[in-house]
Amino acid sequence: MSPQALFGITVVFGFVVWGMVARQYIWPALRRQPRADALRPLLFLHSFRFVGLAFLVPGVVSPDLPIAFAWPAAYGDLATATLALLALATLRSRLGIILVWAFNSLGTVDLLYAFYEGNRTGLGLEPGLQGAAYFIPTVLVPLLLITHALVFRLLLRGNMPLSPSATG
Repeated sequence: MSPQALFGITVVFGFVVWGMVARQYIWPALRRQPRADALRPLLFLHSFRFVGLAFLVPGVVSPDLPIAFAWPAAYGDLATATLALLALATLRSRLGIILVWAFNSLGTVDLLYAFYEGNRTGLGLEPGLQGAAYFIPTVLVPLLLITHALVFRLLLRGNMPLSPSATG
């Protein structure tokens, strides 16, 4: 099987498995909490997005990794992690919710742009260019995109927790 097909399969499996985990465990635990309490663990998770800087570390990734992919992926993740930390620090205020919207919007666009740029630069054709950072798009990115969707759901829901009998 080609490396491109293997890469695609791992990304799809990442989405399927993390989607199942979110539906079975994460969302049921979050939906009953007040918005700020439910957002906190998701913001902590995204505070680790500094890991995206690995796309700029020689030896972790191939020196042939396209800079058109690496630079925006790395610094977009760093900006997202910074906004997540700022949102955490101010979460119970109006500014905190504004920062959550900013973090979630930037973070979602950053990940979607990385997929676009990875396709545009042929990264999926040669996943070996990612070196050890291969696990970022195959394992972490699916989790991060799914949790971005949960953050949007929490933000749109407002401050009231859903009743335990509420579905979805």
